[in-house]
Amino acid sequence: MGCSLARVSAGTIDDLRRAQRILCFGATGSGKSTMAQALGERLGLPVVLIDDLCWEPGWVQPPRDELDRRVLPVLERESYVIDSVYRFHNDHALERIDLIVGLDYPRAVSLARLVRRTARRIRTREPVCNGNVESLRLALGRDSIIVWHFRSWASKRERMRRWHADGSAPPVLLLPRPADADALLAELGS
Repeated sequence: MGCSLARVSAGTIDDLRRAQRILCFGATGSGKSTMAQALGERLGLPVVLIDDLCWEPGWVQPPRDELDRRVLPVLERESYVIDSVYRFHNDHALERIDLIVGLDYPRAVSLARLVRRTARRIRTREPVCNGNVESLRLALGRDSIIVWHFRSWASKRERMRRWHADGSAPPVLLLPRPADADALLAELGS
């Protein structure tokens, strides 16, 4: 792989090619689902979108024990690319996954992507997960996805960087710019 990616990551393109269980991780709006789908397509691995497991119709989130029943068996599967993991499932995920792809983008990048995506979804009424749709009311509320971005950005970035620095964690490909993600996908081919 090119020098720019090798310098910023404890993981390698070869680690990624060998991986059977991959976690994509990053701030809300960074493109985790898009990256997971692209990796799944290129590597021939099934893709699991965490929002499909963790949100019911009407934007209702089930209780923790139900989330465990839905997510933990997925993490036990032999192969997958999953587009995120909730903090309370981190330890279980880290015991199973082979590689983490961290989208460690500047806040301005992920926030701009999130705002554009949210505006498009409000305009088109495009279903998100389990038939849920975003609305202007939801986007402007105190529990909005945009507010969540501000609440969680620093902790998600810190987690990625901590995993990257931890020699006992799975290998981490830490990608600081969308161009690095594009280069990674280009190197994997179609």
